[in-house]
Amino acid sequence: MATYREAKCRLCRREGEKLFLKGSRCFTEKCAFERRGYAPGEHGKDRRPKETQYGVQLRMKQKTRRIYGVLEAQFRNYFAKAEHQKGVTGQNLLLALERRLDNLVFRLGFAPNRETARVLVTHGHFTVNETRTDIPSMLVKPGDVVKVREGSLKTTYFKGLPDEAEPRNVPVWLERNTRGLSGKVLRLPERAEIDGNLNEQLIVEYYSR
Repeated sequence: MATYREAKCRLCRREGEKLFLKGSRCFTEKCAFERRGYAPGEHGKDRRPKETQYGVQLRMKQKTRRIYGVLEAQFRNYFAKAEHQKGVTGQNLLLALERRLDNLVFRLGFAPNRETARVLVTHGHFTVNETRTDIPSMLVKPGDVVKVREGSLKTTYFKGLPDEAEPRNVPVWLERNTRGLSGKVLRLPERAEIDGNLNEQLIVEYYSR
């Protein structure tokens, strides 16, 4: 599985805003963006690139795939599939990203960020409809039940997870059993229930050049 292994805070600095890629650390003074909110690199402080329409489209595409932790080739594949589906291409794209299993584990509050959720899924700690899976990109559908595998409940991380997950908000399209460490997909999310800071139309324009 291809994975971005460089410093996550550089991605936030490059986009010029917090992407909350490191969970609770992003809300503390240790957040690198708080200390160095300029672009990375030797001339990051002095760099004032001229903003073009192409640049705006590129930054939105990069921002979206970095938030969901998807590399370029896979993101392009998501777009190609979204383009051939019925409905609005941009919304189809965001819906596919939201339906990823690693995103669902994050949304349920079972991981502090999507990267941790991806690792947990890859290590086989979750089941979908009672079947163990280790595929973070698996797309869930309404009615699917995601649960921590029985054998994983004894590990240190999952023993303390109910108390960690309790204060984390859960989207209305999901149902969570915090003590049972399980969740159910009630329905697919509507566009208004997905990150409002993302402009999917810019992504469509980028790939339609």
